[in-house]
This record gives sequence, structure tokens and C-alpha cells, in this order.
Amino acid sequence: MNQLLQPGQSITAKSSGLTYTVGDFIGGGGQGEVYNALLSDSAGRAQGTPMALKWFFPHYLRRDPQLRERLISAVNAGAPSDRFLWPQELVESPAAPGFGYVMPLRDKRFVGIVDLVMRRVEPSFRVLVTAGFDLAHSYLNLHLKGLCYRDISFGNVFFDPGSGEVRICDNDNVGIDRRNNSGIGGTARFMAPEIVRGEAAPSTETDLFSLAVLLFYMLVNHHPLEGEREAEIRCFDLPAMTRLYGTEPIFIFDPNDDRNRPMPGFHDNALAFWPIYPAFFRDLFVRAFTNGLKDPVHGRVRESEWRAALVRLRDAIHYCTDCGAENFYDVDALRTSGQPARCWACDETLRLPPRMRLGREVIMLNHDTVLYPHHVDDSRQYNFEQPAAQVTQHPRNPQIWGLRNLTGQKWVSSDSSGKVHDVLPGQTVTLASSTRIHFGRQEGEVRL
Repeated sequence: MNQLLQPGQSITAKSSGLTYTVGDFIGGGGQGEVYNALLSDSAGRAQGTPMALKWFFPHYLRRDPQLRERLISAVNAGAPSDRFLWPQELVESPAAPGFGYVMPLRDKRFVGIVDLVMRRVEPSFRVLVTAGFDLAHSYLNLHLKGLCYRDISFGNVFFDPGSGEVRICDNDNVGIDRRNNSGIGGTARFMAPEIVRGEAAPSTETDLFSLAVLLFYMLVNHHPLEGEREAEIRCFDLPAMTRLYGTEPIFIFDPNDDRNRPMPGFHDNALAFWPIYPAFFRDLFVRAFTNGLKDPVHGRVRESEWRAALVRLRDAIHYCTDCGAENFYDVDALRTSGQPARCWACDETLRLPPRMRLGREVIMLNHDTVLYPHHVDDSRQYNFEQPAAQVTQHPRNPQIWGLRNLTGQKWVSSDSSGKVHDVLPGQTVTLASSTRIHFGRQEGEVRL
């Protein structure tokens, strides 16, 4: 690829007048090229925090004449959160045609969702669920600003395989909801059916469909519409893709239509991963890819619903005591079958850890479980950087486990006999059956 800019070249910010020095070439795509960049001082010496610089191809600028206006609006509006590698300034140079913009540089700890799909990284379920939550929360923040992303796909998302923290790039696609002034329809296989059919422009509702596809890829490692009908296609041309994703889409696990089931030997990821998840979570995917295929306004799963369900899914994680694999507690399945659950990895009977019922939710109290403000104050202000409680082991008796108060508030616990104890900040309450813990606005009951 011919580089548009050269290392050491100076680029001037349009609004601030600051000068950036072009660094190493990072990569390129259909829109342009990305480089490292540093602010330059008055003597032309590079300094400060490394940034990323995206410079557009002249032919792409001719295809998208509203790009400059869109970027200026994005710069003025500011990033919805730090999860977005958001445009900060437009930049130009008399030595190169066109223009570009600077944005935060993605840290090397982040890998692409493509790396996950290709199995180049194999993070834990907890990390995947956390990344899914972070994405739903981030796109909710974007949509609350009256914006739509237009091109949600695994090519635009990166995550930390150790923590699940995400970064969203290519934010020059973002525009005002329902105002398609860019010609961007999305990425093939992620576009909503109405866009594939040419009946609609990108909007919040089409973003919701793309988000559901992305979450399905992350958690099931497969496309939700690619089953038997996809395997029968001999020429995967535009008419075939239009039928599969636009005019005749069928969810591979549609409970009322089995014409597009995943096939052993072709779609093994879908067959292996789908049964692992609890019924309440699978039901959201069913809704997203049945009602959501036909009714974009009322049938699609909202970001807030994904967010709450992913938090519940994360709380349902527990470990097989035989092989250590992560499993999900599915209370509905236990009630239906009446039989103990078995580990998906080793098929041994699962022995459940202590668990706590908080309102209508159940939290599995594993050796590494941490509770957060939304657990103890019954709010939906999710903050995973502020622990509220932590499961801890007794320092002298490893058979005894407790829940340590990490808040600044007093808790009140009562045991099975009704005896009441204060649990001050820093103190621990023993995890015994029928123990009740009054956190303030929320009460939990321990079950063994």
C-alpha cells in the first residue's frame, strides 16, 4: 500500500493550530491510512502522549462529501465515553491532498473480535460477558446522544482479553440518528434485513440488530442466520446473500421454524455453545432474531436489556469442582428438569457454591466473586471499578467463607436463629445458610 504520509512529516490541526509529527504507519483500509502521531513543540520536536492519525484517501472523500461536516460535529460533541477512540481534531497538510483527524491511540493490550472468532485468543466466559456488557453500555451512551454508529461489526471493536474492557474505533462513521448523509449502510452479515433489502437507512434500530449479531458472534462464535440454508448455497453471490440476510432470514434456533438449523460438521460452534447459556439469556437472542427480524421498532432488544441480562449472566457464573470450567447457573432449567445440572466440559454433576438471592436475582458466591454498587443499592448505575463486597476465605479455617464489607456503610446481618449483627466497613459476615444481609436499600439471603 502506498503511504499517503511520511514519518517526520508535519500535520496542522485545523481548529487549535497545533502541529503533529507523523510517526510509523499502523495500517490501512478502504477509507484511508492510520499512523502514529505526536504533538510537536515550537522547535518541531515530537512530545506528549502518542496519538493515532487517520488520513483519508482522496477517492473516499469524493464518495462521502459530508464526512468533514460529520467529523466537525463529532469533535464538537465529544466522545460518549472513553470506550470510543473518538475524533479530537481535524488535521491538514499542504504536502498531502485531503485531510484527516487525530484520535486516542489504541493500547496494545486490546485485540480484535476477529481474533476471538478465529480463536487466536480464548478468553474466559467472564471476560466475554464483561466485554458484551461494555459494548451494550457504550452503544447506549452513543444512542442517548441522538447518534447512531451505522457500521457495528467485529472489525470495529477491540477488547482486553484479560478484563473485557472494550474500545470502539472508526467513529467517523457515526452520524445523527436517521440522517444518512454518508452512504454507509454497514458491513455485510451485520446489516439489518431492512437495509439489505434497500428499504431503510442506518438508524438506532439497525444498530440494535447489528449489536445483537455482534454479541451472538462473541458468545456463540457463529452467525445467527447461517444454518442449513447457508450450507446449501453453492454460489455465495449477492442474490444469495440478499435472501439469507434480507428477504428470507431465519434464526438458526427459531423455536417455531426448524428449516435453518445448524448442521453437525458445518456449524459445530453454534451447536456446542448455544446449550451452555441459561434460558433467560437464550430467550433474548430468540427475540432479537425472530420478532427483531420483522419489527425493527418494537421487536429488537434494547441496549439496556442486553446490559441487564449480561450483568445477570455474569452473576450466574460458577466453576465445576472437577475440571474448573465456567458454567452458568440456570434456575429455570433446574425447576423444569428437577435434576442436578452437569458440567458442559466434563459432564460431571455440578456442585453449587453458596449463592445469594438479591431481589429477583441470584448471585453465585464463588471464591473470586465481587459485588458492586448495583448489587447492594438496587440501582442500575453500573460501576465495575468500585467493589462493594468481596468473598473471602477465613484466615485460619479454609472451610469457612465470608463476605467482606468494602463500602463505607454499615450492614446488618441476621443468622438462621434471628440473631442480629452489625457488619462495619472492613468486617466480614460468614456465609451460612439462611443468613440475611441488609445492605441498606437491598437485602440478600444466603443459600448453601
